[in-house]
Amino acid sequence: MAVLSYRDALTQALREEMIRDENVYLMGEDIGVFEGPYKVTQGLLNEFGERRVRDTPIAEEVFVGAGVGSAMLGLRPVIEIMTINFSILALDQIVNNAAKIHYMFGGKVSVPCVIRTPGGAGQQLGAQHSQSLEVWYAHVPGLKVVAPAFPADAKGMLKHAIRQNDPVMFIENLALYNTKGEVPEEEYLTSFGKSNVVHTGDDITIVGHGRMVHLALDAAKTLEEAGVSAEVIDLRSLRPYDLPGLVESVKKTNRAVYVEEGWGTYGVGAEIAAALSEAAFDYLDAPVLRVFAADVPMPYSKPLERLAMPSAADIVNAAKRSLNIT
Repeated sequence: MAVLSYRDALTQALREEMIRDENVYLMGEDIGVFEGPYKVTQGLLNEFGERRVRDTPIAEEVFVGAGVGSAMLGLRPVIEIMTINFSILALDQIVNNAAKIHYMFGGKVSVPCVIRTPGGAGQQLGAQHSQSLEVWYAHVPGLKVVAPAFPADAKGMLKHAIRQNDPVMFIENLALYNTKGEVPEEEYLTSFGKSNVVHTGDDITIVGHGRMVHLALDAAKTLEEAGVSAEVIDLRSLRPYDLPGLVESVKKTNRAVYVEEGWGTYGVGAEIAAALSEAAFDYLDAPVLRVFAADVPMPYSKPLERLAMPSAADIVNAAKRSLNIT
C-alpha cells in the first residue's frame, strides 16, 4: 500500500488510464498550462501533450457538448468542470444529451465520458460556489453518479468510470483533496453500486457519501464513548446505489441515519429514508433520520457557514434521538 492524497490518487488514475488507452483524453478549464485549479492534472500536459490535455474556454455548455460529441465518435473524454456549481451551465448537454443519446439512438451509440467536478462548502466561497448538487444528477436515468470519500476509492472508481460506456458524473469534494489514505499499488478497479462498511457497529447505522463519511466516523467515535456502537457506511455510488447493503445493516442495527452536505428537501437522504422505510420496514425500530445542511443559500461568513453545514455533533444528536437516549 502507498499513502496518497485524494488529489494524487485522482492524478494517478488519470495517468494510468491515459497510458492504457490512447482514446482517453482530458479537457476542461485551466487543466493544462495551469495544471488544474486543484492541481489534479499536474504534470499531465508535459507528459501527454496538448492533443490529449486540452485547455478550454470558460464555456461549460460548449466544451461539455464537444466532449459528448467526441465520446459518440469513440473517444473517452474526462471532462473537468471547475466546480459543480458551473455544471449548471452545461445542464442541457449533461441531462438532455449525454444521459439520453444511448436510449434515443436505440442503443447504437454510446457516450463513454466522465465529468469530474468538485462540490461542497466550508471554504468561504459564497452561495454560488458552495453547493452540493449531486442529487440533481442522481435523479436522471442514463447517468451514473459517484462520490468517493477516500483516496483508494477515488482512484479505483475513477479508473472504473473511464472504462464505462455510459456517462459518469464523478463528484469530488473540495475539502477532501488534501486528505490522505492507503491506496493499493497494484492495478485495481472499484465497481459502482456497492457501498462500503467503514466502521462496524450493532446499535445504529449511519450512512453518508463524500466528506460526510468522515464526519460520520468522528460521530461514531463520540458515540462509542457514550456506549453506542455505530455502523458507518460509505454509500460511494449514488446512482446506482446499494440498497441491499443498507438493508442488511439495518437488519442488524434496527435504526438508521443518513447524512449529506446538501439540502434536505428532496435530497439524497430523502431517497434513502424512503427506500429503507419500504424495504426494511419490519426491521426498523425508529424512523430513518436525516442530517443535512440548512435550507438556505450558503453564507459567506465563516461562523454562519459553520452553522449552516452539518457537523459531527449533529450526527451524534440524531443518533441519540433515534436511540431515545440523552
